[in-house]
Amino acid sequence: MQYDIRYTLYPNGLGFYAECNGQHVGEITFATLGFNKMIIDYTEVVSEFRHQAIGLNLVRCVANLARTKNRKIMPLCPFARAMFNRYSEFDDVRISH
Repeated sequence: MQYDIRYTLYPNGLGFYAECNGQHVGEITFATLGFNKMIIDYTEVVSEFRHQAIGLNLVRCVANLARTKNRKIMPLCPFARAMFNRYSEFDDVRISH
């Protein structure tokens, strides 16, 4: 089943949330460290909307924001870390160890 999901930056600028027909279905939060680093610390998608790529798209939202601000990301959240490990599209924004 396809859903019309909308992704929006939180007013405080420290995360994104996903909505489907006005219902909050997921979120990702991050902290900034200095001028050029972001730390993804939390990702959650409500159970009935899992396996719809919402979590992955939330990670993509943060990655795209990082790209526009020339920042690098440290994915501390286990889900975000798994997405960074699985998809090479995040290699350009990942903080190398």
